[in-house]
Amino acid sequence: MRALIAAGERSARVLTLTKLANVALAMLWGFPVTFVFVRVLPGQEFSAFLLLVAFNNFTISAEFGLTNVIYARLRRYWLGRQDGSGEPTDFLREEIGVLFLFLIALVLGGSVLVLALMELGWIRTGLPAVFLIFFIMSALNVLLLLAKRALAALDHNLLWEIIDIGRRVLALGVLFAVLLGVDLLTSVWTLLALNVAGTAAGMMLIHRRMDMRLREWLAWRRGGGHVRRTYLRDIGASALLTISEVAAYNSPYFLIAGLTHDHRLLLLFDFVFKMIRAVATAIRATIEGALPRLTRHWFAGEERAFGRALLRALGVALALAASADLLLIAAGQKIFSVLYDGRADMLMTELLLLCILLAALAVMCTSVYVQGALGRFGQLLGQSLPFLAGSLASVPFAVWFGGSPREDDIPFMIFYGLCFLGAGMLHARAMQRLARRAS
Repeated sequence: MRALIAAGERSARVLTLTKLANVALAMLWGFPVTFVFVRVLPGQEFSAFLLLVAFNNFTISAEFGLTNVIYARLRRYWLGRQDGSGEPTDFLREEIGVLFLFLIALVLGGSVLVLALMELGWIRTGLPAVFLIFFIMSALNVLLLLAKRALAALDHNLLWEIIDIGRRVLALGVLFAVLLGVDLLTSVWTLLALNVAGTAAGMMLIHRRMDMRLREWLAWRRGGGHVRRTYLRDIGASALLTISEVAAYNSPYFLIAGLTHDHRLLLLFDFVFKMIRAVATAIRATIEGALPRLTRHWFAGEERAFGRALLRALGVALALAASADLLLIAAGQKIFSVLYDGRADMLMTELLLLCILLAALAVMCTSVYVQGALGRFGQLLGQSLPFLAGSLASVPFAVWFGGSPREDDIPFMIFYGLCFLGAGMLHARAMQRLARRAS
């Protein structure tokens, strides 16, 4: 028995270290992409590229949070099947196939739309092939996300994490090879091939773990009908929540481009966005590591254990945000200058406001990831809509009060930071109610 326990603890440590390595690579990805593209694209091309990235973020998130819904349903089903700690469910394997087909359609639809935007001149570029292939490569992340969430729900993600680490390391090598003379078009084609291979590997792992048949991946009518009958309301709430969150995080890109000609503000927000994504990715990894325990306690009705686990998860998230804050204070200005090839400088006041924003983000992420895993999409929507309103207002308010362009962008950082602080307070209250219900 002791040997089995020791083996289990070793396996858990290996999984944790592997996930941390993968998270570090995921956090880094946006920075090398900017580092390379800002050096190989002219100024106007790079501005167009930032808008393409923002549109890609919308497309990736247009899976409407369905992977969160599938995780919550699949996790409950798997726990009940394994040890009876979950509640009886009506989960069908065809649901995974329906989501898979929907996400493929989303990638194809987004690609057609990007092509149309380039033809219409809304995305102005002299490198349409590079932009389109890069978009398709990035959009495939929705299928990689499906693999990650499904395998996590099935307690079978170690092999996936190893495969994903290999994919990310190779992708970084291919990306930096551009600075050594490799053609940019060749690089993005190779990146696309890596993401296609990663997607295929993820689907094969799900297929084996769930003992699925090929027809279950293609059973659109049966699986779609079951989804429509049983949890369409959850999907509707998740879709509205996702649209709200994506618009809140990405809308400043388009508002800055539409309301100002402030190149510095666009670079500043891109840096803020990258820091938000990096910290949120790290927090998501820690929450995902805690979700097996949190969901087991919640669905088994172990109230006090759930409350303690939730408090620990929040503490870790705040510690990660504090670590990012220390890094920014120590080296943020240097990182900003190097990342954007000296095209702009960042003030310490702006960095300090970003540090406050990241602390509020830690509270928001903990709430969103935990409640999403529990299927509480309707409750999350009530906390997301005020955040959306604040984000949409931040750029117009900053332009109105501070003017644009200007030598600093402190007004924008103040308004955008207040948006996060207000949302953080709403999410803190929500977690307090969640803990009270659990106690």
